Amino acid sequence: MTLEEEIKHAVELLKKGKIILYPTDTIWGIGCDAKNTKAVQRIYKIKERDDSKSMIVLISSAEQLKMYIKHVPAIAYDLIKNSASPLTIVYSGAKNISKKLIAKDGTIAIRVVKGRFTSGVIKQLGRPLVSSSANISGQPTAATFDQIGDDIKNKVDYVVEHFRERTRNIRPSTIIRLMEDGKFSVLRS
Repeated sequence: MTLEEEIKHAVELLKKGKIILYPTDTIWGIGCDAKNTKAVQRIYKIKERDDSKSMIVLISSAEQLKMYIKHVPAIAYDLIKNSASPLTIVYSGAKNISKKLIAKDGTIAIRVVKGRFTSGVIKQLGRPLVSSSANISGQPTAATFDQIGDDIKNKVDYVVEHFRERTRNIRPSTIIRLMEDGKFSVLRS
């Protein structure tokens, strides 16, 4: 299957509310349509994760931020454009997304992806994608596909075939909290 065919197949599944195990621009993730609350709840169940802990949402361009954030601080675009590594930003005022992804304080963590597979899926799906590390909550994050446990692989609906052999040194994204006034703090570097 070509990469384009796999993207199309993944999108078809996501539109049906299915869960995929896929390569993000950082590590392997478990994902679904970020507007599908039933699918989001299923990811929490698969990961055995408390649903009070939020998950990251992926979009394919910074221009999409205004669709999911009430007020995007101007500095957000500069931070995204100038970040040397993948950057997840926690914003206030989440909107138009599954309520299960919005933290109690109204924030949402969003990353603009650059990976070919993930950005291709988001563009074709026309919606953001949930991204949560491919592990049971509390267990070490799997840096490569081979480190993902069968307990995860067997619970998702589809495991992407491309990039399984990727072994480069990949880390989870840097996470910052961005205030509406443009001030920010680093949550994970």
